[in-house]
Amino acid sequence: MAVPQTHDEAVTAAHQLAEALIPGAIQRDRDGADVVPHEAVAALDASGLLGITVPAADGGPGLGPHTLAEVTRIIAAADPAIAQVPQGHFLMVDVLAVHGGPEARKRILGDVLAGRRLGNALAERGGTHAQDLRTRITGGLLDGVKYYTTGALTSAWIAVSALDENDRLVLALVPRDAEGVRVDTDWDMIGQRATISGTATFRQVPVEPGLRVDYAHAYEVPQQLGARAQLVHTAIEVGIAGAALRDARAYLREKARPSTEAVRHGALAATDDPHVRHRYGRLATRVRAAEALLESAGRTLGEVGLIPADAQEAARGSLAVAAAKAFGSEVALEAGSELFTLCGTSSAAAKYGLDRHWRNARTHSVHDPIDYKYTHIAAYDLADQLPPNHGQL
Repeated sequence: MAVPQTHDEAVTAAHQLAEALIPGAIQRDRDGADVVPHEAVAALDASGLLGITVPAADGGPGLGPHTLAEVTRIIAAADPAIAQVPQGHFLMVDVLAVHGGPEARKRILGDVLAGRRLGNALAERGGTHAQDLRTRITGGLLDGVKYYTTGALTSAWIAVSALDENDRLVLALVPRDAEGVRVDTDWDMIGQRATISGTATFRQVPVEPGLRVDYAHAYEVPQQLGARAQLVHTAIEVGIAGAALRDARAYLREKARPSTEAVRHGALAATDDPHVRHRYGRLATRVRAAEALLESAGRTLGEVGLIPADAQEAARGSLAVAAAKAFGSEVALEAGSELFTLCGTSSAAAKYGLDRHWRNARTHSVHDPIDYKYTHIAAYDLADQLPPNHGQL
């Protein structure tokens, strides 16, 4: 396994991985948590792509957000669930690059370059919101229960958010196979099923001092960690949109019959129907606009840098991603639904698995509310109000 060193090498590796993922995507969606997608995640881990954002100072190529967004979009168009598996991984690489101590950077980032993946355990159920944490570190021991633990099941390390003895937010990096760690397959969602983002339980898990990060501090200063994490989510949505458009095109050209009404008006094929052409053309334009917004947001984050110069620069990056994420989510949902309007009743047959596009988009798009993104964009443009400095914008 070699880590790609350039943008073009990373894109080539992403296309190769996507080609390997496409044949099994429908079955992985059907299997959900009943069958752990070991082969698919092994292909991801062996692709070298896990290390593309590791800084040059730590032995990596230090490729930027533009590359990461394009790589994620390509993989998501093949299988968005597998594309989401390393979302938290890339966030944690960024966290370590900015806030990690020498030991954590050497050990964890060294493992990343060797193809070992980080899973996340950040969100919880049962509180007033997903970040209302009850997980704690006391006396160097971690205790708590997490959910939405994307990537944790098959990872080498798990990054766990917790409150320390002083009620301060910290991040603990623990081995997946450490005693006291259990990751369950109780993931039962309508979409993104192969992520298997279920429950992780930590009982008296030792946390080494050098593998503990002051996570609260990361959001007490101008930062782009949230924007870069959201960029990956955006790329997943845009990838889903592109996949739905791709499959609609293939179905229309290869399988669809014209509607009876279209035949009455002279259409010899579904692709002759002027209404199909209008809807397809409109949808294709919106998908391409979403792709352009994603690319623009990635380039903006590259200009801002992982450590922004000030709060204004941090806002510029965050709002660029917010616009791309909100629009991309809407277009992914539209594409997943419009596909059936274009292709007709037969396209809804279970054997084609085309419903997975809408289900994946619907499940993933509510990761965080897009209405707030539009609100923050407007507040900045209309009232010079900086957006919040948290990890969900």
